[in-house]
Parts: sequence; structure tokens; C-alpha cells
Amino acid sequence: MTSHSFVNGHIVTPRGVLSDAMVDVEGGIIVAIVDRAGPGAIDLDGGWLMPGFIDTQVNGGGGVLFNDALSVEGIAAIGDAHRPFGTTAFLPTLISDTHEAIAQALDATDAAIAAGVPGVLGAHIEGPVINIARKGIHDPRHFGALDDALMALLLKPRRGQVMVTLAPELAPADRIAALARAGVLVSLGHSDATYAEATAGFAAGVTGVTHLFNAMSPLVHRAPGVVGAALDDSYVYCGLIVDGFHVDDAVLRIALRARPADRMMLVSDAMPCVNAATKSFVLQGREIHVEGGRCVGADGTLAGSDLDMAAAVRNTVDRLGVPAERAAAMAATNPAAFLGLSRERGTIATGRRADWVQLDAGLHAVTTVIAGEIAAHAPPPSVAA
Repeated sequence: MTSHSFVNGHIVTPRGVLSDAMVDVEGGIIVAIVDRAGPGAIDLDGGWLMPGFIDTQVNGGGGVLFNDALSVEGIAAIGDAHRPFGTTAFLPTLISDTHEAIAQALDATDAAIAAGVPGVLGAHIEGPVINIARKGIHDPRHFGALDDALMALLLKPRRGQVMVTLAPELAPADRIAALARAGVLVSLGHSDATYAEATAGFAAGVTGVTHLFNAMSPLVHRAPGVVGAALDDSYVYCGLIVDGFHVDDAVLRIALRARPADRMMLVSDAMPCVNAATKSFVLQGREIHVEGGRCVGADGTLAGSDLDMAAAVRNTVDRLGVPAERAAAMAATNPAAFLGLSRERGTIATGRRADWVQLDAGLHAVTTVIAGEIAAHAPPPSVAA
């Protein structure tokens, strides 16, 4: 058993925020937490110890785009890029692509889990059953129906979680229900659904909303749309991109007041530019550039983000006025619950994996720990967000 002690900081636990603590770890699992530090304690110097961040939408990082690197090596490179920012678990995310690419993505994720690539929980297939009216940066050439071939791909047993983002107005309710019964996490996104169509999707088995407010029908007072349906629902989990570009801060504050706190999740929607020296990349033949922190295509369309999870937490605290411990839950506890992994991850508590991130007083990541072992240190200032 190994003991990890911390003093002079804020240790986020389900029992509250502790100033000093000793965390005992055995076999990568937390076996005890004592409300006082032992010898050799790490001085947090007013900083934070939070549960490791869980990101359900990671398109790329470290110069690698998942669509272009459907392999164990590609997934490992993306994980390596995000780990210094506190991400201890993630879903590599495929932007709308061919059936062949979807099969390769799912197979590569299985292989990565089998190979022990740190933090890989499964795959997020974003599209291709999405509405061209809300396509965002997705390429319409790859759009299609939730047909038998795609159902077979999504329903094939896998080592990890399978998450799929789709537009419910384009997917039969019985097929959504079949996916949900099989354990596939169905999330609403890139949708022009009416309020009634969105709520019907929730009833059929949709349990998530992908990047709330972005690429979906908005809330209008006589046409509530997808946004209205999501704000009116107290069960589904909603992902938020808190980068100052995707959604206005005031709108995010309204959403956080409107919905249960435990149903909001931070996501990065990260692109290859995160933790990369080069701040441009190619997405399915289109040049994407980072301009003032925004990832945009030639026509100005947002194309994912240059955001990491530590920055998402920091923005949630600094820009939205959310307490740091609640932001930690949005980055770790709530995603774990959405993925059905609350008994394993998402909190610094006995019986959970010893995954955590140490941050300084300004909420910049310092050290990332996975299974009780140091997995990454803070990135160089040149690439830190």
C-alpha cells in the first residue's frame, strides 16, 4: 500500500473539500482517505486536488486527428497530449465518416483498451446520422441513415463504451431504443429537431446532449427546439464547451441555473491543435486554423476547439462563477455517471480508481496521476492553454 499526503490546499471528495488528507492506494485503487496528512506531504500551496477529468468528446490532440489515425498508436498519441492537462480518461471521437472508418475506429479503440493505453474508455461516434441543417463542420458527403449496416456496427459487442451522437428526427425511435437496450450511449446532437421530436428521442433512450446549444435548433419562445427540450429535461446529461467562443457566458450561466447540477458535463471537443506546436490542421480535406484561440474553417465555421479540460474547469470557475468543486464534478463525477462508471471513477473516494489531478491555485494542471502513479506533469508554457 502507498500513502499520498497533501496539505495546505483543497482536496475535492464526496464528503466535502478537505484542506489536508492522506490517500492510501493499493493496486491502483483508493482504499482509505484520512482527514489529516502523513509524513512527506505535498504542499498544495493553496491549490487543488481533483478527481481525474473524464472527457467524452476528444477529436484529437498533439497534432493527431482521430479520423486520420484510426489505430492504437493514434489513440495513444491523443491520450498523451491531453494527460498533462488532467484528463485521465477519454473517448476518442470520430467526426462523421464512412462506415469503414467507423468500423476501424471501434476496432482501434478495442485494440487500445486491450493494449492498456491509459484512459481509453471506448469511442464516441459523432454522426453520420445528423441533420444537414445543423452540420457544423461535418462533411455532408458522409451523412446517412441509421440503417441495418450502421446498426450492426454500433451493436457489435465491444471492450469499452460506445457513444453515438445522432439527430433523433432522422432516427426511428425503435432503433434508438435498440441501441440503448444494448448499452450504447445515445446522445442528441447536430439536430434540427422540434421540442416534440427531441423529447420523443429522450423517451426512446437518448441520455445525452452533445455540446448543448451548438449545432442544434435553438430555444425560441414559441418553438423551444432541442435547446428548450434539454433545459426542460432533468435526466439527460448535457455536454458544455466552455471556451468563450462556442456559447456566450451568460447563456451558460442560465443553463447551469436551469438544470440539475449533476447532469452537466464539461467536454473539450478538442482538435489536433491541443498540446501541439502547430496550430493548424486538415479536417477531411479542409484547412482549419486557430485564430485567437478559435478553431475555424475557411468560411469562419467553428471546427471543434483548442481547449483542454483543465482550461475548461478554469473557465467554468473564472468566467461563469461556478465553485471549483462543482466544476470538478462537471469534469469528472458527472461524465463518470453518464458513462455508467461511477463505481469505478469520477471521485476521490474509497473503492474508486486512484486517478486525480493536482492543480495550482490558478487551476492550472501540475501533475496527473493514474492508478496511483504519476502519469504526466504540466505541459510546457508554449502549448499550455
